[in-house]
Amino acid sequence: MSKKTTLGIIVGNRGFFPDHLCERGRQEIMDTLEAEGFGVVALGLDETPFGSVETRAQAAKCADLFRRHADDIDGVLVTLPNFGDERGVAETLRMANLGVPVLVHAFPDTADRMTIRDRRDSFCGKMSVCNNLSQYGIPYTLTTLHTVAPSSSSFRSDLHNFAATCRVTRGVPRARIGAVGARPAAFNTVRYSEKILEQHGISVVPIDLFEVISKARKLTDSAPEVKAKIDAIHAYVDVGATPAESLTKMAQLAVVIDQWSEENGLTATAVQCWTAMEEFYGVVPCAVMSMLSNILLPSACEVDVTGAVAMYALTLAAGEPAALLDWNNNYGDDPDKCVLFHCSNIPTGCMSCARMSVQDIIGGTVGIENTYGTIVGRIKSGPFTFCRVSTDDDSGSMRAYVGEGTFTDDPLDTFGGAGVAQIPNLQDLLKYICETGFEHHVAATHAEVGGSVVEAFGTYLGWDVYEHV
Repeated sequence: MSKKTTLGIIVGNRGFFPDHLCERGRQEIMDTLEAEGFGVVALGLDETPFGSVETRAQAAKCADLFRRHADDIDGVLVTLPNFGDERGVAETLRMANLGVPVLVHAFPDTADRMTIRDRRDSFCGKMSVCNNLSQYGIPYTLTTLHTVAPSSSSFRSDLHNFAATCRVTRGVPRARIGAVGARPAAFNTVRYSEKILEQHGISVVPIDLFEVISKARKLTDSAPEVKAKIDAIHAYVDVGATPAESLTKMAQLAVVIDQWSEENGLTATAVQCWTAMEEFYGVVPCAVMSMLSNILLPSACEVDVTGAVAMYALTLAAGEPAALLDWNNNYGDDPDKCVLFHCSNIPTGCMSCARMSVQDIIGGTVGIENTYGTIVGRIKSGPFTFCRVSTDDDSGSMRAYVGEGTFTDDPLDTFGGAGVAQIPNLQDLLKYICETGFEHHVAATHAEVGGSVVEAFGTYLGWDVYEHV
């Protein structure tokens, strides 16, 4: 996930418009991309005039370059320093056939430089390019402003939002979700269609909880990997009064899940977290899952596989940890505030304070001594994006909702991991969730990436997505 985002560049040109603008415009784009940390695949100045694309032969040359670097290219930036040739752009993308997101950018004209030598007409050319892309069935993304200078803060923001879209579009259809154990019997809400996920490129790799627990028990306390994991737990969170025996069990469990995840190339996991784990192994897996999520390998509770997909999408978009939470409580009489909660496996990167404790909810059932390992505390304040992914078995499709809100510092005296969320028009969102039958779990990350995720899901992956605004 730390991989640099690499863009293929198409510099549009049309000969009877000022083509000298292409050379300078190309350089401006390259300078901005370098400054913002992007990788670039582009025609050189010695390969076509100004490294631009106008004719079909130039389009073929650019497409061939893109195909040779297909494994590296995350998205394509079409930039128009002048009107550009819409056919050249569309033909390049059709021949390259990369299937990656496309951002269409047009340079702005300057009011006092509108002579035949310096007028760009990119304002108009962008419409022609988009028209042709539509005809060719090639999906694309637009910049916030119709025309915008590459050096502007608006365009730089567009670039990073587009990069997030590229990461989600590329990463989610390659996701491999590990399902540890069976879902709790009481949780019909986390049912999903494994076949629908597979049709969208998302694989589910199951393992029996008995197998995981058996392998964990076979690890000795003195095994180097177990001792190293115990040290990692101490470094990760204040363990408080957690007994050494419980910490060892957590470490053994973590080693098994780590090894299994690596062997199977997993990008996220969903774990049967209660109550068999507590009754027959003697700890909750929350801390182990929290640590995974914190290193950007999301881990969802209650075998919520599609919840893990949502966590993974947010993690890809933001490059930050994501948590899986319950839409849990109203907050007083404020219709736009609610309490988001879990008991909890929230990654510490999402929290302002955290410590290890016991699981108060099921402790009375399985024995409180068997429930050490929860990560309790307060979700940190600040803007966040929320997301829920689900399989629609009736239509055989994927669906999701996405939105943004703010975690506040409002007082909250409760247990587990929790925060007060403020979301505009929250009542409309809650009505939508209930009317359309979405689950009570929602993924959240501390970043404003909602638009990027919506664009990836809807425009490029073809999912049915609702954006709450």
